Amino acid sequence: MTEACDVVIVGAGPAGLAAALYTGRSRLDTIVLEKSIPGGQILISDWIENYPGFPEGVAPFELMDKFRAQAEAFGARIIIDDGRTIVPDGDAWIVKGGNADYRGRAVIVATGAAYRRLGLPNEARLIGRGVSYCATCDGAFFRDSDIAVVGGGDQALMEAIFLTKFAKKVALIHRRDRFRGTKILQERVFANPKIEVRWNSVIDEIRGGENLEDVVLRNVKDGTKAPLKIEGLFVSIGMDPLNAVVKGLVELNDWGEIVVKSNMATSQPGIFAAGDVIDSTPHQVATAVGTGVHAAISVDEYLSQK
Repeated sequence: MTEACDVVIVGAGPAGLAAALYTGRSRLDTIVLEKSIPGGQILISDWIENYPGFPEGVAPFELMDKFRAQAEAFGARIIIDDGRTIVPDGDAWIVKGGNADYRGRAVIVATGAAYRRLGLPNEARLIGRGVSYCATCDGAFFRDSDIAVVGGGDQALMEAIFLTKFAKKVALIHRRDRFRGTKILQERVFANPKIEVRWNSVIDEIRGGENLEDVVLRNVKDGTKAPLKIEGLFVSIGMDPLNAVVKGLVELNDWGEIVVKSNMATSQPGIFAAGDVIDSTPHQVATAVGTGVHAAISVDEYLSQK
């Protein structure tokens, strides 16, 4: 079975739903594919304080439910299905899903990215209860607390520096004896009295009941272990763009992100992209929304010209 429409949007996170709102307002027949629950990666957060218009903050599910309702109010059809591959079909594209195929005159890929996890017991259970993957999202919840950051690249160093605005103390845990991050960031880390670097260390255990209580550090040189009592753990070991649907079809950068032009167009005519899956975009709800809107406007212009 093949469903036909003007635009197929793959992914119902902030970028995909914002795009659907705008394509719907442009009277473009829009199908949005989402493999699980509409909302995307944002749903792993406990609370959102930095999205404009919500001075008291907002629960992620509540915010994304409003996104979904608004997109549907303008005619978008949200279908629970996994967009797996995209193939050409004349002057259109077919997104092959697990349950059906979806033919669109244009496609917007908004599949997002997934935070890399440590893969330890209790990690998933304590997300939103002390374990986080986004300092700018959750840092303010840890005022005057002892916290830790795991990682050694630019993002980890920046997050450790940022978190000193709130935390009493930040332990920066790195498995090697030197950072991979840029020199200027290293200098700022070493100069900050709130940051204590734990070299040659990895986390063996994450422990806690209702909330995070401590972690067990293991020295990779001598194997010794020691508990570290913290209230917050920020895992900053990278993100993996969810690019499987377009791998081998559109241009990707060295990190697997979709390369887009200034109008959110990919290297394939008629395929656009938005949100955390694209290159050079901060992983924030507001920026995901902005790129989704931009992609939708560009799709409308592209289809009008056709």
